[in-house]
Amino acid sequence: MSRPKKCRCVRCKPNSTYFKPRGIPLCDLEELSVNMDEIEAVRLSDYKGLYHEDAAKRMKISRATFGRILNDAHKKIAECLLKGKALRIEKCPEKGAKKKTAISQTQSK
Repeated sequence: MSRPKKCRCVRCKPNSTYFKPRGIPLCDLEELSVNMDEIEAVRLSDYKGLYHEDAAKRMKISRATFGRILNDAHKKIAECLLKGKALRIEKCPEKGAKKKTAISQTQSK
């Protein structure tokens, strides 16, 4: 059993949820997805130009974890660009979503 994920500080909300090659229907494309942690790491490091140490502090994670997240994001983005795949940005689950679901399931019984 793996460790539960720590809460990470993500401050960006992208305007788009999909990027794909032009002229090819989405249904004909393979798709890769990136999560909000990966998007935030790319934003802080590549867009804002922060050092990994500073970006990791903003996300409230270790520098090593930040490096792994950023590396995963770079690999996914590069694969989409080089192999013509669609890139889907996963939305963060709402805080307390599991609790609400569990409560509604117990109430419906």
